[in-house]
Amino acid sequence: MTIDIIVPAAGESVKEADVVNWFKESGDFVSVNDPLVALETEKATLELVAEQSGILDIMVPSGVVSVGDVIARIVSSDVPASPVSTVPPAATPAAGIAHSLSVGDVHPQQTIASPAAQRLMSESGVHLSDGTGKDGRVTKQDVLRAIGSEGVAPTPVDTVALPTRDNGASAVAPPVGADRVSVSPPTVAGQRAERRESMTRLRKTIMARLVASQQTTASLTTFNEVDMSQIMAIRSRYKEGFKDKYQVGLGFMSFFTKAVCNALQEFPVVNAYVDGDEIIYHDYCDVGIAVAAPKGLMVPVIRDADQLSFDEIEASIADYANKARHNKLTIQEMEGGTFTITNGGVFGSMMSMPIINRPQSAILGMHNIVNRPVAIGQDVVVRPIMYVALTYDHRIIDGADAVRFLVRVKEQIEDPIRLLVKV
Repeated sequence: MTIDIIVPAAGESVKEADVVNWFKESGDFVSVNDPLVALETEKATLELVAEQSGILDIMVPSGVVSVGDVIARIVSSDVPASPVSTVPPAATPAAGIAHSLSVGDVHPQQTIASPAAQRLMSESGVHLSDGTGKDGRVTKQDVLRAIGSEGVAPTPVDTVALPTRDNGASAVAPPVGADRVSVSPPTVAGQRAERRESMTRLRKTIMARLVASQQTTASLTTFNEVDMSQIMAIRSRYKEGFKDKYQVGLGFMSFFTKAVCNALQEFPVVNAYVDGDEIIYHDYCDVGIAVAAPKGLMVPVIRDADQLSFDEIEASIADYANKARHNKLTIQEMEGGTFTITNGGVFGSMMSMPIINRPQSAILGMHNIVNRPVAIGQDVVVRPIMYVALTYDHRIIDGADAVRFLVRVKEQIEDPIRLLVKV
């Protein structure tokens, strides 16, 4: 039985995708649920898995594909196929003659290598007799490691930058058929090197939408400062008990999300958007939380955030952050949203003017917390202060409503009891 690997639909507006990385090679045996390929659309990265065990036949190794295209096939098989040498057979050495196999000396009958590895060995002049693949198969990674250890500068070979799982930095991994970044000889200290990389589909989409937001809205930003003393005291007192009970940490985002939801119900125009000559109001709060992912800014949405408890909000944020780090967010998780919160403070930002996430009409920017001298009555004391910013579409949100909305958020954060009684 043969099944087709088809580019799936990924939202109403998504028609194309880029083939970013094949995790397997043609001729490889794959098992059910093995990751096969990463596809990047204008909204997210999709990962397709094997629906049956068998031999993989890749038909589209790289490039742009459309929804519904067949990019590979799996021929049903219960037993992994034996690897076949890709090196043309040669005469068998005479009996009694010993042959030592090493880098630069390939035994014509014993070398088993993938097509990509064969091509790289041919281009670089480095040869391996065995590798880390199944049954000693030489992989492209094996050849690259050998090139690095021998100090050989290969002819530029296709690779792609992939995110690591720990700190968001990029690591270079050699997928089959990728053509996005080139490996070049190590840069000598003091060289003024340059390199050119194609934008990913996601980065181009982010760029276009940010520019469109600036050009189609009458954006204005208002600022305020928030004394974080009370929130920090609550966290310090209850964070351990909260973690033990709900298995999730108690952060600042849940407080701000609840404060925003209460303020949105009081100032519904901040939760609305423009549709032609009409204003569309929402009687619910779907709050987008901007998170930094390896491939760009993502905004997953917490549905009905006004109906959720603190632990449910924190669990949702933690889940979305984990998915974003590993490029697992789905289109459905990022669609919609009536208001957005972004926290540049986690990167050390003191103050910024966030850009509205269209078609929404407002976005709240949080920043870092710094001990600052403030006047309390006739005394000057040091308090942990956060600057907050609200960017809003002045076409439908008047300055008075925007300022009062931000003041209401400030009041609830500085006096958390207000979060309970909603005043």
